[in-house]
Amino acid sequence: MNEEKDVIILAFESSCDETSVALVKNGRELLAQSTATQIKSHQRFGGVVPEVASRHHIEQIIGCLDDVFSETGLTYADLTAVAVTYGPGLVGALLVGVSAAKAVAFAHQLPLVPVNHMAGHIYAAQYSAPLEFPAMALLVSGGHTELVYLAAENSYQIIGETRDDACGEAFDKVGRVLGLNYPAGKEIDELAHQGKDTFHFPRAMEKDDNFDFSFSGLKSAFINTVHHADQIGETLSKVDLAASFQQSVVDVLAEKTVRALRNYPVKQLVLAGGVAANSQLRDRLAKECEQLDGVQLVKAPLKYCGDNAAMIGIAGYVAYQHGVRADMSLNAEPGLEFEWLK
Repeated sequence: MNEEKDVIILAFESSCDETSVALVKNGRELLAQSTATQIKSHQRFGGVVPEVASRHHIEQIIGCLDDVFSETGLTYADLTAVAVTYGPGLVGALLVGVSAAKAVAFAHQLPLVPVNHMAGHIYAAQYSAPLEFPAMALLVSGGHTELVYLAAENSYQIIGETRDDACGEAFDKVGRVLGLNYPAGKEIDELAHQGKDTFHFPRAMEKDDNFDFSFSGLKSAFINTVHHADQIGETLSKVDLAASFQQSVVDVLAEKTVRALRNYPVKQLVLAGGVAANSQLRDRLAKECEQLDGVQLVKAPLKYCGDNAAMIGIAGYVAYQHGVRADMSLNAEPGLEFEWLK
C-alpha cells in the first residue's frame, strides 16, 4: 500500500516590512521559517517607507531562502509547490517576493500558487485549531479592517470593511502623538491596562445597521484632545488616553462582529491580523463568543499575528489543493481585495 506523498510548500511573504520565507508540510506543520524584520529602519520615520522596504527585501530574501533549506536539510526536489503573497501590500515590496517565487518555480518546474495576503492572516489561525466552515473572520491590521464570511474552505467574501482608516493605522498614528515608537500597538495595549476610559472617545458607526467601520473620527478626536491640552498647558494622563482610545476601538470591533455573527450563523470566529495580538480585543471577543451558542473563537497564535510566510504556506496549501495556479505572468496586485458578498 502506497503512502500519500507529503505536500511541502515553499512560501514567500514580502508585502510590507517583513521579509519571510517558510517551508510548510501538509498545511499543518511549519518545518522552518526565516524572517528578517525592518522595524528599526522605519522607526525613525514613524512608519514604513515603501522604497526603503523594497531595498531591504532585495537584500534579505535570498538569505531567508537559504536559511530554511539549511535548517531542514530539504532540497528543491522535495518541494510540491511555491506559494507567494501577490497582494495586497506595497507594490515594490510585493514584487520582490513575487519575482523570487517565480524564479524558483520556473527553475525547478514547480507549480506557482498566488496567495492573497489577507487569506494568509485568516489561515494563520489554523496553527491554533483546524478551521471549520462556515466561519467568520475579523481581520484587523495596519492596512485592513474587514469582516470576512467564509462559506467554505478557500472561499472569502467581505461583508464589511473600514470606510477610512484601518484600526491598526489609527493605533500607529495615536502612538506617534503619544510619543511611542512605531509600531505602537503593543505599547498602547500595555499603557491601556494601567489607565481608565475617562475621555469617552466616539464609537463611530457602532450602532449603524451595517458591518462597516470608521476610525478616522476617533483618530481626529484623540489628536484634537491632545493638541488642545498642549495649547492650554494642561497635562493629560497618557495611560488614560491610551485606555480611552483602545476601549473605543475594541467596543466598535466587538459590537460589529457580534452583530455579524448573529446575522451569519457560523461555527467559528477567526481573529487575525496584526491587531489580533491586542490582549483586550482577544479577551473581549472570547467573552462575547461564550454568550453565542456554538461559536468557537479561534485566535491566530501571537507569533503569527504579524506578517509571516508560515501563514502564506498554509493558505497556499489550501489554494493548491483547490487547484489555484498562476503562470509566469503573475504580477503584484497592491489593491487586491476579496469579493463582496452579494
